[in-house]
Amino acid sequence: MMKIDRSKALILLSLVAVSAILGSVVSMAYAADNGEESSNGLAPWIAEPCGWGRGRLGGWRRFGFVEVSEEFQENVINIAKSDQDVQNLLDDGYNITAVRPIIKARVEANGDVVTKATSAVVMLEKDTTSIARVWVDVEQAKVTEIVILTRTVIEKT
Repeated sequence: MMKIDRSKALILLSLVAVSAILGSVVSMAYAADNGEESSNGLAPWIAEPCGWGRGRLGGWRRFGFVEVSEEFQENVINIAKSDQDVQNLLDDGYNITAVRPIIKARVEANGDVVTKATSAVVMLEKDTTSIARVWVDVEQAKVTEIVILTRTVIEKT
């Protein structure tokens, strides 16, 4: 039977808790520094997965340490708009708010690392009640998945 050193376990647990708290603070600070608010009433790190801030279309945009070119954004948007379900969402009042690349990294036999944005997520928003995420396979030029989240608030007085 293995004996666990209680003081080491407490230190490790404390480090994990501090890391989680600091991650949340950094995420909130990043959102606040960029003038971002969550449109659906959730905290920015919940409303925007992976801690990405809400991008705006046009020019180079940064998501973490990655800059996304206007050409990449246009290509992804054109692929998304060619899908009938996405077109229906746009006709229903959704607006495109961001394009977020999904980057694949592969280590070659010689140790070289090759990275490529093989897919992307197009973020759509309708008023303050609904958001949609459209997954686009850039290499196959097609939409692979659409997730729509709707928030309903009933205020009672």
